[in-house]
Amino acid sequence: MAELKVIIPEEMKRKMEDIKIDWSAVTRDLLKKKVDELSELESIVSRSKLTDEDALELGRKVNKSIAKRYRESAMG
Repeated sequence: MAELKVIIPEEMKRKMEDIKIDWSAVTRDLLKKKVDELSELESIVSRSKLTDEDALELGRKVNKSIAKRYRESAMG
C-alpha cells in the first residue's frame, strides 16, 4: 500500500489528538469518495458536447438566475 504525507495546521493536529479514532481510515474513506466523485465527473465531461465557451455561458446564465432568485427572496 502507498503512503501519502498530509500537512495540517498544528491547531488541527491538537484537536485530532483529542479525538480517538483511526484518522488513516477516515482519510482513506474521504479520499476514495473524492476520487470516485471526480472520476464520475470526468466521465460525464468526456461525453459532453459542450465547448468551453458553451459551459462558461451556461454558468453565467445559472449565476444570473440564482442571483435574481436570491434578490427576490431577500426583498420579501
